[in-house]
Amino acid sequence: DVQLVESGGGSVQAGGSLRLSCAASGYTTNNYYMGWFRQAPGKEREGVATIYIPGGYTLYADSVKGRFTLSQDNAKSTVSLQMSSLKPEDTGTYYCAADSDVNIPPSLALESGRWNYWGQGTQVTVSS
Repeated sequence: DVQLVESGGGSVQAGGSLRLSCAASGYTTNNYYMGWFRQAPGKEREGVATIYIPGGYTLYADSVKGRFTLSQDNAKSTVSLQMSSLKPEDTGTYYCAADSDVNIPPSLALESGRWNYWGQGTQVTVSS
C-alpha cells in the first residue's frame, strides 16, 4: 500500500521561506507522479506543483512560479518543496500526493481529482 509521510510546514512572516518534504513508500512501479496541493479554509483544493519520477519534469501553478521549487531525491523516494517569498495567500493546509503516470495526464497534473494517494496534510501559515 502506498504511504506518504509529510514533514515541514509551520508559521512564517510574509517574504519568508519554508520547506516541505514528502517521503513515499509502497510503490511497485518506477514511474509515477508526486505533487503538492493546498487548501485554504472555505476554498477548493488546488494544485501547487508536481513532478514526474524519475524524469524530474515539473509543473507549477502560475501563482507560485518563480517562488516555489519542487525537487526529488530518487534514492530516498522523497520530494521537497522549497517555498520562498511567501505571501499571506499561500496560507493553507498542504497535502502531498502520488499516483501512477497511467492516471495522470501530464498537462492535467495539477487537477487534484485525478490523484489517488494523499498524505495527512501539513499547515502553512504566512502572516502579513
